[in-house]
Amino acid sequence: MNLYVEECGRRDAPTIVFLHGGGGASWMWQPQIDRLPDYHCLAPDLPGHGKSAALFPWNIPGAAELVANLIRRRSSGGKAHVVGLSLGAQVAAALLSSAPEVVDHAILSSALLRPLPMAWMYSPAIIKFLFATSVAPFKNSRWWARVNMKYSAAIPDEFFPQFFEDYQSLTGEQFARVIDENQKFRLPPNLERVNSPVLVVVGHGEYKAMHLSACDLVAAIPGARGVEVTRLEKLSVAAEHNWSMTAPELFTNMVRAWISGSALPRALQPLPGCENS
Repeated sequence: MNLYVEECGRRDAPTIVFLHGGGGASWMWQPQIDRLPDYHCLAPDLPGHGKSAALFPWNIPGAAELVANLIRRRSSGGKAHVVGLSLGAQVAAALLSSAPEVVDHAILSSALLRPLPMAWMYSPAIIKFLFATSVAPFKNSRWWARVNMKYSAAIPDEFFPQFFEDYQSLTGEQFARVIDENQKFRLPPNLERVNSPVLVVVGHGEYKAMHLSACDLVAAIPGARGVEVTRLEKLSVAAEHNWSMTAPELFTNMVRAWISGSALPRALQPLPGCENS
């Protein structure tokens, strides 16, 4: 089975594969795709999300395998630059573990590898209960959906139509699977085999577990560079986490700089406590 993919740009140009966060879909990358017309961009809907919702049940290693197959089939030269955010960054880490040969450059932003405080709150049973009581009864409420969009994910208002469509089709099983896969993911094996340039990113104000996870990746991947985004202080934790949408120009400048080997934007500073930063 294949992932649904949004494809844009020049097919003869280097390929960038964008992997979205949990609960979203390929539409989350529109700000970057619009700013990178000189690249061949592939933005898949990950399993259980958007137009790939039928690929269910799923897990992160299985999603990474589907992404690897996508790169082999549709990228320029069988390799791609891979950019992942949140759940997408976890999939990118699994991809580096299982198929490093398909990755040219990689950017992993906010890939959680450590348990969050009160991890017991994220059990599938509790998540399904919360979904049944706080989401399912209000799936047709545009007001409630907009509140969730703004405060849970910090998604800009212009993307409400896409968010609302996915919000209405979301099931308790899908929601619980996303949370469970995100929370139980840990540092994958074989990262010492990676020989492509890898940038590990975290927001300055994100949770400690996210910073520690970033350092874990930097330590495990030869030559990896760890940075934190230091000029988003006025944003909420959700807005820092989802900064591809809340600071799209800065995020895209980072992508272009890392792929081309140019200097990173000044807002990206070495990640404290990470050896290779």
